[in-house]
Amino acid sequence: MSAALLAFATVITTENAGRLLIGLATLLVSYLAAFASLARPRLSADADGLAVRGFASTTHLPWHEVKVKLQHTRRLGREQQTLELDADDRLVVLTKLDLGADPEEVASVLHALRP
Repeated sequence: MSAALLAFATVITTENAGRLLIGLATLLVSYLAAFASLARPRLSADADGLAVRGFASTTHLPWHEVKVKLQHTRRLGREQQTLELDADDRLVVLTKLDLGADPEEVASVLHALRP
């Protein structure tokens, strides 16, 4: 949305320096939006364990190495739930935004899938 507004501002601006700056801002906002959507971790589960896909790679965590915990924290007057995946050498913290669902529901599904 903001990239579209910046692109519109580029069209209506009459100064070349202003067009250049707005064009650069449009590219920067577009890049940051793409990076934020690609860098967000994704979680998938199967009978063998969990797979956490990040920006550059996918990490497979076998069930016997992972502890799934639901954490409740208060920040800025709001209670927030996070899903913690605690492996031997790695801690992955996922929020509702990362999961696309309520962390409590995801935790119950993961506990049901766990052998």
